[in-house]
Amino acid sequence: MNWLSYIPPLLEGAWVTAQLTFYSTLLGGFFAFAFGLGRISHSWLLKAVSVSLIEIFRGTSLLVQLFWLYFALPLVGQMLGMDWRLPPMVAGTLALSLNIGAYGAEVVRGAVQSVPRSQHEAAKALDFTPRQTLWRVSLPQAIPEMLPSFGNLAVQNLKDTALVSLISLGDMTFRAEQIRNFTQDSTTVYTLLLFMYFGMALVLSALMMLLERSVGRWRAGRA
Repeated sequence: MNWLSYIPPLLEGAWVTAQLTFYSTLLGGFFAFAFGLGRISHSWLLKAVSVSLIEIFRGTSLLVQLFWLYFALPLVGQMLGMDWRLPPMVAGTLALSLNIGAYGAEVVRGAVQSVPRSQHEAAKALDFTPRQTLWRVSLPQAIPEMLPSFGNLAVQNLKDTALVSLISLGDMTFRAEQIRNFTQDSTTVYTLLLFMYFGMALVLSALMMLLERSVGRWRAGRA
């Protein structure tokens, strides 16, 4: 069987992988800000919930989280008389986004807390509320500092999407395994898969670098 015939199904899987990476990275960014800002909140309840979620999702295996959402959660729902079954794409997106959100939360927390104290004192002198200080002073200075780390997390997230093949979601890894089972051509199939992941990682890294430059120009324009 000609190796060129492997390309179409792998490209179909690549489209699923790209969608999964896009959705989970965006949702993961939301969770990162929610958990990170919650961790430094003055509300003990928000802080306790954020710290608990961060530690749970950083301290357990992503694979186990994925299996729990896809296999165990429906059983919990069944015991409560509810239908909590999740489609593979939803389960995969949720597991990946919660995981990247937990790691990204520490990036958000560190960047926000690194804003010089003098900036907070100036905001206080201008009679800013804590919320105004956060949105107008802290975050505009912290976000550019977060982006390099978020870029690394996004690339890691792309690589972690391979785990969704274990819940029968037709991503690149799932398609590659189907081809290998049919052809027994492990070397060619997995070499193609390796280069496809590498190419997607390069594209994602380039996009994140463009975002960093765009935010840097926006920051310079506001200065």
